[in-house]
Amino acid sequence: MPHFIIEYSANLESKLDFQPLFKALHEYVVSTGEFPLGGVRSRAIRCDDYRIADGRDDFSMLNLTLKIGQGRSLELRQEVASKVFEILCEWMKPITDSGYCQISFELTELHPVLKFNKNNIHGLFK
Repeated sequence: MPHFIIEYSANLESKLDFQPLFKALHEYVVSTGEFPLGGVRSRAIRCDDYRIADGRDDFSMLNLTLKIGQGRSLELRQEVASKVFEILCEWMKPITDSGYCQISFELTELHPVLKFNKNNIHGLFK
């Protein structure tokens, strides 16, 4: 953990380069000292089937979900959520400056009993 999951409308496909965003998000969360580098992962999922507002073809959307393990303070979660949304909005600025786009973000804390992991990458970063 943490996991960044992006869902975006297909009409954004040619306008987005996710690698700079993923790099900025990974560097930020690791810089807090609260998230191990070996657990950070990101992915983007294109949504081919969507409808936004009244259905105009030039309306777009992007939703980012950040999943983290339980145990961090509310203050830290609020700080991380604010900064992640700031990074996301700055990265999306070329899109929002030139068209209509709905951007959303949610930080989700996973329940420790209902979350399962097996990750052998952590050892590489100790």
